[in-house]
Parts: sequence; C-alpha cells; structure tokens
Amino acid sequence: MVNMFVTAFSMILSAKILFLVMVGTVVGIIFGAIPGLTATMAVALCLPLTFGMGPVEGMAILLSLYIGGISGGLISAILIKIPGTPSSIATTFDGYPLAERGEAGKALGVGIVYSFLGGMVGFITLFFIAPPLAEVALRFGPYEYFSIAIFSLTLISSLSGKSLVKGLASGLIGVFCASVGPAPIDTLPRFTYGIHALEGGFNLLPALIGLFAVSEILKIAESDKSIDNVQIKSFQIKGFGFSLKEFNSQWINFIRSSLIGTGIGILPGIGSGVSNIVAYSVAKNSSKNPEKYGTGIIDGIVASESSNNATIGGALVPLLTLGIPGDTVTAMLLGGLMIHGIAPGPLLFQNNGELVYSIFALLIVANIAMLIIEYYGIKLFVRLLRIPKYYLLPAILSLCVVGAYGVNNRVFDVVTILIFGTLGYVLEKFDFPLPPIILGFILGPIAETNLRRGLMHSEGSFLPFLTSPISAGFLVLALLSALSTARKNRIRERKEKNGSL
Repeated sequence: MVNMFVTAFSMILSAKILFLVMVGTVVGIIFGAIPGLTATMAVALCLPLTFGMGPVEGMAILLSLYIGGISGGLISAILIKIPGTPSSIATTFDGYPLAERGEAGKALGVGIVYSFLGGMVGFITLFFIAPPLAEVALRFGPYEYFSIAIFSLTLISSLSGKSLVKGLASGLIGVFCASVGPAPIDTLPRFTYGIHALEGGFNLLPALIGLFAVSEILKIAESDKSIDNVQIKSFQIKGFGFSLKEFNSQWINFIRSSLIGTGIGILPGIGSGVSNIVAYSVAKNSSKNPEKYGTGIIDGIVASESSNNATIGGALVPLLTLGIPGDTVTAMLLGGLMIHGIAPGPLLFQNNGELVYSIFALLIVANIAMLIIEYYGIKLFVRLLRIPKYYLLPAILSLCVVGAYGVNNRVFDVVTILIFGTLGYVLEKFDFPLPPIILGFILGPIAETNLRRGLMHSEGSFLPFLTSPISAGFLVLALLSALSTARKNRIRERKEKNGSL
C-alpha cells in the first residue's frame, strides 16, 4: 500500500495537476458559499470540461469541486445565516450567533479546521476499511433503510427548541411537503389539486433556499430596525481563532460526528444533507448542557462540519468498491469515470490500482488545498459582513432565484422558494422551528419508499421489519431515543416549574 501511495503522489504532484486542484477547490468553495449553487451543480457544470482530459486530470478537478463545494457552505451559513448547501444547515444554528457576537473569525476558523479533519477521517476510512464497510452496507435492504429513517426522524425532538409539539408539527409539515408530487414506486400524483406544476413535486434545494434565505430576508425587511451592516468587532485572529484548550475539549464530539458522517455517507442516497443534522442532534443530546446549543458555541459547528466532510469519504466507499454512488455528486463522478472507460466495482482495485491510489492522493491534496484557501480567506469572508444589508440582501435574493432556477430549469422552482420563504416566515412568527421541516422533507420519502418496498417484498407483512437484526436494532434505538427525549423534557419542565415558584 505504501508503494502504491508513493507512486500515486509522484503522478499527481505536477504543476498541471496541482493547478487543476487549486482551481477546482476555489470554484467549489464559491459554489458552496453562494446559496442555491451546490457541489452537485459545480460538478455537473464542469463534467464536460473533463472529456478531453486524462483520467487523473479529470478526477483532480471533479474531486476538488466536490470537497470545496461541501466545505464552502459554511461561509454563508456562518456569516448570513443561510446555508450555502444542504450539508451546512446545522452550521447556521451556532455559527451565526457567534458571528453576531463579533466572533465570525473564530466561527469560520472552527468550521474550516473541522471540515479538514472530518474529511481526513472519511478518507482514512475509505483507504483502509472500504471493502468490509461496503460489504456491510450491501446487506442493507428496504427493512434496514426504513428503520434508519425512522431512527433519524426521532432526532427531530432535539431540534424542536422549547416546544416538542411544535417541533413534531414542523417535522410533519416537512413530510407532507415531500409527499407532494409523484408517489414512490408507482409515481401516482398526490396532493396536486389539479395544478400541473405540482406533479413534479417540490425540489429540496429550492425548499431549503426558501426556508432559510427568503424567510430571513422577509424578517429583516419587516423589522423596523436599521438594516445596515452587522457591527463587527475588530479582531486579530491567531491561527484559526480558537485555543488549544477548546480544540482538546472537542475530541469526543469530533470523532463521534466524523464517524456518523462516514457511516451515513456509506449508505447510498442519504448524504451530507442528513449527516450534519444527525451529528448535531446527537451532539446536543449527548451534551451535559444541551440548552447552550443554538446560542453560539463551537460544539455545534464542530459536529456539523466534521460530519458533512467525513461523508465525502464515506460516499466514495460504495462507489469505488461496488460501483454504487453514495449521493448525487458521486453519481456524477461515476459518470466521469465511465467516460474514461473505467468501471468502478470489485475489480477496480485489481485492474486500475494506480488510478485508485491516485484518487486517494488527490483527496488528500484537495483537502489540504481547501484548508489553505479558506484559512487565508477568513478576513476576506468576515469583511462581507461590512457590506450594508440593503446592498447584500437583494444580491442574495437574486442569487437564490438563479440557483433555484438552475436546479431543473423550472420557473416553478423559483415559485417554490417564495412558497417556502413565506411558510418559514409565518412559522417562525409562531415560534415553530424550521430545521425539523428539512429533516422531515429529506427523511420522509426515504422512509415511505423503503416501507413500500419492504411490504412488497414481504407480501404485505410487517414482521420482517422486526425480525431483521439490523432493522430491529435501529427501531429499538428509535424507541430509546424517543423515551430519552421525553424524559429529558419532563426533567426540564420540572426544573422550569420549580424555578418559577
């Protein structure tokens, strides 16, 4: 293995390859930072550019776009409370409050470092234990995926704020919105009410933009406060803005979140849009002071950014070892490999060993490039907060419209951001949390699809969902999670009641 890595690095450490890595990383960060433009879109737009390149050169730019795009979402999530990509939803919860306190540099520094470290954990997993992990993931069928989705949905309770009922209601709204359009399996149109545009359903990205970007713009527009720029305290950032003591305090959180991200990445079709929320929820539930989450602590940023970048390595596990893409970006990477006549799968390591290890080396180099570029851009990013919001917000809204339209070239997706923006604005007026909506939107279809597949496979019997060891295990975890949350809420209510007496 060492010899293969030496050979791989000798292949990629050329001026041309390094230039492609730098360009790809910069473009990926830009796509990730602009709301509506994602890593998926960056790879899709640049895929044709690799047609005339060699396999290593093509993968250099595509993998760099992937890494830069996933990490770049933290910039807008922290600075303007709008996740640039679905993978940075949870980063807004604590990143933006830190920026509001004048600690934007610290928040960005934490996000950048743990993006890098989380990515390295995912890549190490990919390098050393890809085949056995892929074999385990291959055993997962509809029963297991349904139970995983149900377990993940129980985490809505930890994102519910002060009211569990309102949090669950938000989650149900997300599930309902995801059910609009074609049903899974038979594609029967549902809840369209005779409106032709609804037959395609709501796309996740416009829904995300509407809930977190448009609703925020509407709140600011309604406010009678001045919409001038946020006051930023002058700061001199040393290193990445946080102390060695703070770094050492995050080891458990970092390792746990990175493993969650890697594990979710290995499961095809889920991805970093789920992993960052799940990791944040687990970190909050495991904390001795869960009430501090959402107020501006680095623990939340660590959990979100470690997990979403670790998902990259996890998603590449089934792609390279089984030929199964782990998410939408790896589906395009699969196309990029096949363009060059390379078929991912069990024989890839035997037939194209040098290329596989070149991909491993490129991941490391691109991750380092991401760290360097984002580190030296911290002060530039923070200066974005000095732009008056009456200039910044119209520009953001314009980019949101462009990003929403670019998903499927549908005008209805632009309408979608307005629908969800208004919905988010109204719900926040009544103290309904928005994150459970996205979690329900993502996980609802996964649960429904695999429930129907499982029932078709078992001829209508629900028993296999309970007798499959992995499925039963996740259902037990879901039950324990729900009971634990109910107990914590009861204890918290009792303390609040005693405190008010």
